[in-house]
Amino acid sequence: MEKRLNGKRISKASLNGFVNYGIVIAAFALIQLLLAVQKPLGVTLVSNIMQSLLVPACCYIVMAVSLNLTVGILGELSLGHAGFMSLGAFSGVVASFLLAEAIPFAPLRLALSMAVGAVFGAAGGVIVGVPVLRLQGDYLAIVTLAFGQIIKNIIMVLYVGVDGEGFHMALSSERFHLAEDGTAIIKGPMGAVGVQKLASFTAGFVLILITLLVVQNLVNSRSGRAIMALRDNRIAAESVGINVTKYKLMAFVISAALAGAAGALFGLNYSSTVSSKFGFNTSILILVFVVLGGLGSIRGSIISAALLYILPEMLRGFEFITKARMLIYAIILIAVMLTINNPALKSLLGERELSLAGLLDKLKSGGKSKEKGGAGQ
Repeated sequence: MEKRLNGKRISKASLNGFVNYGIVIAAFALIQLLLAVQKPLGVTLVSNIMQSLLVPACCYIVMAVSLNLTVGILGELSLGHAGFMSLGAFSGVVASFLLAEAIPFAPLRLALSMAVGAVFGAAGGVIVGVPVLRLQGDYLAIVTLAFGQIIKNIIMVLYVGVDGEGFHMALSSERFHLAEDGTAIIKGPMGAVGVQKLASFTAGFVLILITLLVVQNLVNSRSGRAIMALRDNRIAAESVGINVTKYKLMAFVISAALAGAAGALFGLNYSSTVSSKFGFNTSILILVFVVLGGLGSIRGSIISAALLYILPEMLRGFEFITKARMLIYAIILIAVMLTINNPALKSLLGERELSLAGLLDKLKSGGKSKEKGGAGQ
């Protein structure tokens, strides 16, 4: 389906992509406007708690979109996405510390740390993907779950530091020795401590745009069509010469790299980071964002991750439901899930991408079909 814009044809996929960019840019501009005017007006439009959630919300949006690439676009269930996030978080923290003297400019150091986090996340994706992507269904989910737990437990016993003699790393406190002038960056179960906070809402906004650029261009490319062909019918895709391993690994590694970049931003948003933040529950939380937003729907992942991450804190603002806010949160999740799985709503919104234009078109066509049906009867 194509539409014309200033005399040029634009595909429906491109139009949906522009709408996704527009939603993100509009949300960023609105929040920045509220932050700018609340001091002159002397009112609190965005509370301190909500401001502290902006960067993590950006991280979870990136995580949801990247996981959707694996679960929704590729069609493989992964339960270890938090493992790639942890790789990016701790590698980004170490990179930021090592680059502190060479690059005092914080935004540049943050960008390089996020790039390092993406590289480590991609490396983890390759290590896991090469042997694991030969599996399918429940077996793949179990192995990725195990990977996430392995990474978490390795980081819990990992010690990293620097001194006058150079860089030191060990897997036990007994073997970890630093000189008097040394500094420990990662201290085993204590995680990364004394981290200089470099993350910002603007950096999170830019990372979301980069993620959308990468994922949407991939989905609309020849490689993206091959990946979706594998999701829809692997046997048919193989029969026409599509390299299953190549395209599965491509989607998996890109997803892991984006998760690593998000992890680096997340790790540099706090003065201390522990591996328990990247456990099984985090992987399930990200999967919930993807499922509730709609498998394969990039826009759905953005909206669901933003709303569902901030929702518990929004409920905290109501004193009469503070104690029961998590119960209410769970009820809302169930209600949203039942609503999304309603066949009538699915037919209106479409299974793959929420589209206002598509919704209006289907409402119009639905009305015409009813009139024709009534006349026939």
